[in-house]
Amino acid sequence: MRTPAPHPGRSVKIDIHAHFFPEISQEESQVLGIDDAPWLRVDNDQIGMIMAGNNEYRPVQAPLWNPQARLAEMDANGVDIQVVSATPILFSYVGDPGRATRWAAQVNDAALEMCAAASQRLRPLCQVPLQDIDRACAEVTRAVAAGHVGVHIGNHVDGRNLDHPDLLAFLHHCADQGIPVLVHPWSMMAAERMPKYMLQWLVGMPAETHLAILSLILSGAFERLPADLKICFAHGGGNFAQQLGRVENAWHRRDIVRQDCPRPPSEYIERFSVDSAVFDDTTLRFLLDVMGESRVLMGSDYPFPLGEIHPGKMIEESLLFSDATRQAVLYDNAANFFGVEND
Repeated sequence: MRTPAPHPGRSVKIDIHAHFFPEISQEESQVLGIDDAPWLRVDNDQIGMIMAGNNEYRPVQAPLWNPQARLAEMDANGVDIQVVSATPILFSYVGDPGRATRWAAQVNDAALEMCAAASQRLRPLCQVPLQDIDRACAEVTRAVAAGHVGVHIGNHVDGRNLDHPDLLAFLHHCADQGIPVLVHPWSMMAAERMPKYMLQWLVGMPAETHLAILSLILSGAFERLPADLKICFAHGGGNFAQQLGRVENAWHRRDIVRQDCPRPPSEYIERFSVDSAVFDDTTLRFLLDVMGESRVLMGSDYPFPLGEIHPGKMIEESLLFSDATRQAVLYDNAANFFGVEND
């Protein structure tokens, strides 16, 4: 793979947490067969609106769907490669599995079409109909064969956490086929208690991610999954690193915590990775100390308002990181995880 040579004096960067939303019309969204199917209303060449049926969901800007606008911002921020994933509202883990499968294929094919504008720099993750594991396994295999570099999934499906046997079967399939998995929170818990102040994003998302990680650790799922499964959790792993001491204490003191988990929770850190989207260098330094410097991948949550404005800039400029750490987080870890390189 070839990408433009980096500008002199700056780091090579791979952003593994960058969203897109293809130009899907309301008519095209009807394949899902639900009233609030997501689609994109493009108002002009700069702005648009994510729609849920006839309701406005979120205002957005051109880089979300326009690859040339995206590449211009990548150049401005010195980002060499983006591993792009669908905006989570597109997951659509509800409704008829056959329709959801056709929908996933439609989104995945649109992702490949968008990334074709610069296939060396824009590397897509597919999505799958996780309400039907056989269909999900078939679609992830098809999509990766077509050019996707991994799969992007939500952290739960219809009340089932990642330790549910069906979801473990999907993760096992990905491990067997060497397909990397990026887990993103969605459909946050207790939404009725967090209607304002973006609390679903500020409280719900970190909690959902923490729950996803602990569901795999405390259930003993990591003992049953292949050791070579590549799985990464967005948003710095949510609350996991900060709460690991509390979980470890509970494991040692309460048999109901360790009943299905044969080893202390800290011993499972080597089984997963997280992105760097914590937006503060002291917090990121702590995350690196907990997770290890080979298991944190640069992610910005681009191009949304809560994302990093200048992806990687904080890592490049902070005095808390060595040159070797910067190289690992900004590039090496992602290149190894997703099998992409800046040649």
